[in-house]
Amino acid sequence: MTRAVPPWLAHALRAQRGPVPWSAVARGALGGGPLLLAAVLAGRPTLGVVAAIGAMFAGINDRPGSRRASVGRVGGPALAGAAGLVVGTHAGDHVSAVLLTLLLTGLGLAAGAVSALGPVGSSVGTQLLVGAAVGAGMPLPEPGWQRALAFLAGAGWLLLLRLALPTPGALAGGFRFDGERNAVAGVYDAVAGLLDATGSDTATARRAALTAALDHAQDALAGPRLRRYASSAAERRLHAQYAAALPLAEAATALAWAGEPVPARTAEGPRRLAAAVRGSTPTGPLPAPSRSVPALRALDDALLRAAEAFDRGDGGDLHGRRRSRAAGVRTVLGARGREYGLRVALCFGVSAALAQALHHARWYGQHDHWYWLPATAVFLVKPDLGPLASRVLSRAAGTVLGALLFAGFAAVLPRPEGLVALVAVSGALIPVAARHFAAQTAVVTVLVLALVMAGGEPQASLGRIGETLLACAVVLVVGHIPMPGQRGGDAIRARLAEAAGAAQAYLDHVLGGSEDRAGRWALRREAYRTLAEARAALALASAELPPLARHAGGADETAATLELLVDTVTACAVHLDDTGSLDPRHVRRLAELADRVRARGDVAVRLTAGFRRTAGAGDTTPDTDGAAFDTERGRLV
Repeated sequence: MTRAVPPWLAHALRAQRGPVPWSAVARGALGGGPLLLAAVLAGRPTLGVVAAIGAMFAGINDRPGSRRASVGRVGGPALAGAAGLVVGTHAGDHVSAVLLTLLLTGLGLAAGAVSALGPVGSSVGTQLLVGAAVGAGMPLPEPGWQRALAFLAGAGWLLLLRLALPTPGALAGGFRFDGERNAVAGVYDAVAGLLDATGSDTATARRAALTAALDHAQDALAGPRLRRYASSAAERRLHAQYAAALPLAEAATALAWAGEPVPARTAEGPRRLAAAVRGSTPTGPLPAPSRSVPALRALDDALLRAAEAFDRGDGGDLHGRRRSRAAGVRTVLGARGREYGLRVALCFGVSAALAQALHHARWYGQHDHWYWLPATAVFLVKPDLGPLASRVLSRAAGTVLGALLFAGFAAVLPRPEGLVALVAVSGALIPVAARHFAAQTAVVTVLVLALVMAGGEPQASLGRIGETLLACAVVLVVGHIPMPGQRGGDAIRARLAEAAGAAQAYLDHVLGGSEDRAGRWALRREAYRTLAEARAALALASAELPPLARHAGGADETAATLELLVDTVTACAVHLDDTGSLDPRHVRRLAELADRVRARGDVAVRLTAGFRRTAGAGDTTPDTDGAAFDTERGRLV
């Protein structure tokens, strides 16, 4: 009898797959290496080291997507890293070891709380703390403001390469749009995939893939711009193509909810639309699906509207989330921000204290560069890199491998030209190594050790291995101890509550009789998006070691029920558009799912705001809470 591999270990053994991102590889090769070379030739190698570190972080944050989205993904964290360098340099020069530790711990609390805002917030918090650790723990001759400018110059150089160099395949639809066009086309492909899977066991997974495609397209199109609205014909056309996909996605979800297979030609129309988006070509004739049921009629109508939108190209609302600053503050100060902030603060503070103790006590010789230990702890406690135990194992293995590789390179490569070449090669490998945390750690270790040596420091591979293992031990212990004032799983419950609130808003809108379809689509997008984020957090929590994984027990059932509820509300919306009423099947399912959510005890969803016209009854029902359906009278009671 074979035993199943523990989830945390399975995650550590699993790597992402996909084609080599050659454009990102080229940007990585042109990033830190040339900057370091220019600084060495100018006689300022230490400034080149800081600039190359900025380019390295920008390369790590340069994920697949549009140029517009890359501005926020790279620029925001770069500004935070520069601020961290200024603060860390000033504090390291003027503050005692005890006060410096307290200051870094406070920064960890703030940066950890900001990380709860999402992936970009996590990158902002990470670079703030790494910048502070490097500023305080890497003795360089330049003052803090010069280090910050060099860091920003490195990140800005790689961002400039991202904005200027074309992505393979982008020129077919115009140089300006690369990731945006592919992201919108991916939505139509996902709609076709869901239609193909309707009536099968893979429909749920295909619907989740559609949600992910819509989220990706929203992010790609909603990045920063000089004007609030689309300012060119090509951009307006792309917005119109995205907006035209929303009713298609709604109809496809309703068909998947019904569970009846649809004819194979039903998915042909969305696929032709996807090809038209990618190639920036006319749609041509679209095969019309059967109009036998409300959802198929809605799909046919949506195809006709999409064809018109493709021809007109007159723009369209992205129907994205519009979160206020107050909502962001609530997230930072809420359960998620507090829980993660405390973890980061303790890990960062303890690691900084240990690093300074090693530095001042000279326990293993000269130890001027003490930043490695706290910086390693920041990456280990970062939440979006997998389960904690998996991160620790991958970081340890990657650091050992990278340090040993660098020791071999350092013994044979000429200096400084060999080190500059090693930095360029490592920068090119970062986009490929990003498929696994251990591989990325190995490449980054080689790159940073090469930079430190290029800055005039001796080879430090063995010291880096020891500090990494110590940081792993610190994070593994602190990551599993109960936090003061926190209950286990508070962050998970907060995400479920947010998802339930979004589902409730969507439910109230659909059943409240509103004719605002644009508002409905925005609420539907928010409901699915918050559910996807909750699902991702649950999957991560469930793969932790048992002391942490037990807090996620049963929460996945609540998330699954909420997803079924949002699917049902979508089916109700399509049915109401077609017939103006709901049949008993819809209402029974709504009441059943709402009761099931309340029975779980994690969150609550109420069937409030009566229906417009329920199942043949012309009157409007009163507000309900946990209502049942009266089949004789045709309404909720």
